[in-house]
Amino acid sequence: MKETGMVPLFYHPDIELGKEVLMACYDGGARLMEFTARGDFAFEVFLELNKYAVKELPGMIMGVGSITDAAAASLFMQMGANFIVTPSLREDIAIVCNRRKVLWSPGCGSLTEINRAEELGCEIIKLFPGSTYGPEFVKAIKGPQPWTSVMPTGGVSTDEANLKGWFDAGVTCVGMGSQLISNEVLTNKNFEGLTKSVRDTLALIKSLRK
Repeated sequence: MKETGMVPLFYHPDIELGKEVLMACYDGGARLMEFTARGDFAFEVFLELNKYAVKELPGMIMGVGSITDAAAASLFMQMGANFIVTPSLREDIAIVCNRRKVLWSPGCGSLTEINRAEELGCEIIKLFPGSTYGPEFVKAIKGPQPWTSVMPTGGVSTDEANLKGWFDAGVTCVGMGSQLISNEVLTNKNFEGLTKSVRDTLALIKSLRK
């Protein structure tokens, strides 16, 4: 997360389509993918995608997002999830992830929540929804707490001005879903375009960090 600066977010019930998306992101230089487990039987889709990544995409790290309870976190960790992302701060999820030494990133929206998450061992805070808080919120937090690592999700786009605002504020990385892997890409199966978009965005982030 710290090295590349971006975590693509994706969910679709079609396993074969998911494999194409994974390959396109991988070819573009992404080495992380957050599978947002929101649909029925999502665990079956993730299992197949993770097996595919392990076999065909060396170095691709698969995690799961939209996890709302410890049981779900445990289930996905058994399927090889390398990190767990949650929309809110849940201590039961912290406990099961810490037990397995799997990175967990909880959605936080206040300094109190952020402090509690860090006390529970959180390494990277998910600022969610990012559009509600904006870069100024991150900048304000980093003043008294320069050690806090923040990943905004929601309200992040591939636009240079948008990314510059976040990284100038001091974020560690950004989570990017539909702004990167759009419905248009999925409908038209424009995987070459997705590869280019991922590559260009990673290059832009690298330049903004200099």
